[in-house]
Amino acid sequence: MLPYVFRRLLQAIPILLAVAALIFVMFSVIPGDFASTQMSDGRSVVDADQVARMNKQFGLDDPVHVRFANYAMKLATFDLGTSFRTRQPVINSLMERIWPSLQLAIAAMAFAIILGVPLGFLAALKPGGWLDMQSMFVAVSGLSLPQFWLGLMLMYAFALVLGWFPSFGYGDGNPRYIVLPAVALGVAPLALLARTTRAAVLEVMNADFVRTARAKGNSEVRVMRWHVARNAMVIVLTTLGLQFGSIMGGAVVIEKLFAWPGIGSLLVDSVSLRDIPVVQACILLLVLFFLVVNIIVDVLCALIDPRIKYT
Repeated sequence: MLPYVFRRLLQAIPILLAVAALIFVMFSVIPGDFASTQMSDGRSVVDADQVARMNKQFGLDDPVHVRFANYAMKLATFDLGTSFRTRQPVINSLMERIWPSLQLAIAAMAFAIILGVPLGFLAALKPGGWLDMQSMFVAVSGLSLPQFWLGLMLMYAFALVLGWFPSFGYGDGNPRYIVLPAVALGVAPLALLARTTRAAVLEVMNADFVRTARAKGNSEVRVMRWHVARNAMVIVLTTLGLQFGSIMGGAVVIEKLFAWPGIGSLLVDSVSLRDIPVVQACILLLVLFFLVVNIIVDVLCALIDPRIKYT
């Protein structure tokens, strides 16, 4: 297992480099730069001399290959560069934003797991029944609702009308502030987990080894716990890993809507200001998070199902 994990971590290095190169090329061909964005301030005339001085200060007037070589050399030494906007190391901005983003992602996934997995499991016990039809209706609705619209509806109902939760902000870690953004972010993973769990349980329940376990006289509780649930969890864990890895990147809309100070809102602000070092660092962090989560899921699947071997 350890050689497999080490090999997967090594495989993540070229992926991160490819992502970094793609981001660099993309921002090199897009019109506009940080200096012009800062100097315009809504005015129709931009001081060309000041823009040129700022470009020279940040090295933006160097040839593309020189800028990319400098960036790659810094990245090789784990130097993410300096923010154009704050003049501070990018790592400082990331350290301030990473914990709020992790809090939101964990809360959203906890909401999705606590409701989605049991709902899908119970729906599979009586396919075609009332609970199955209602749960699948909820699942389809959850996948269809836009996050932005759902967030606005939650904000209106539970913050403005009922006054149960704050409508936006971080609140210095107050748990009441995380409820609405976590629900808005977790509805789509909840729906997908419910459908995946239902399909996985139905597939396992029709397997030969489950019929054999029942034929041996095992109780239904034991069959469900040790044969159905354990084998179905491999598929559910895979889906869970993909959702948890992508939820960080998908939190951009929710973080901006609820004024949540996470990586997503930092990414949006940095893109609008053409703060390229921060944008590159944010995307690299999200990709790294996705890769690490999937490695952890692979290890957990091997621990649950001994038939899975990694070489």
